Amino acid sequence: MDTFAAPVDVFKPLSPNYLRMKRLMVLLVWGIELVAAVVALGFAYRWWAAGALAVVGLGWIFYRWHRQGRVYRIWGYAERETDLYIREGLWQRRLTVVPYGRMQVVTVNSGPIERKYGLATVTLETASSGTDATIPGLPVAEADALRERLSELGEQQAVGL
Repeated sequence: MDTFAAPVDVFKPLSPNYLRMKRLMVLLVWGIELVAAVVALGFAYRWWAAGALAVVGLGWIFYRWHRQGRVYRIWGYAERETDLYIREGLWQRRLTVVPYGRMQVVTVNSGPIERKYGLATVTLETASSGTDATIPGLPVAEADALRERLSELGEQQAVGL
């Protein structure tokens, strides 16, 4: 049995817009840093060294852009009868199980870039010390519906505590 597989059929994936957003951020952030480093190296040292840095940097950007697809495919969540499973992590795998009865706060956040892509992040705060869980890259309507379901299930199951 796979340690990081929930005892359910399928993890629900994140929105494809999340992958588009993350890949765009790779191109913007690493691209700006690469251009600045190449220009600075060219003026401060030699342009041939700047060209070599540009080639290496473009390889790095391609790797990071391609890697986002793998990171995206690993993320997922599964709703069960009494708890929520969240799977994440490319190098360091993580499977978080959040019992509905332990949830205290469920929030939905959406920054300006996420809003541009119609996305939101659901964050769960639990009663245990330091155990919080996050599900990024959900369509806003799905994030709102998930927040409502989790809040309702949390209230129902907390009654018995």
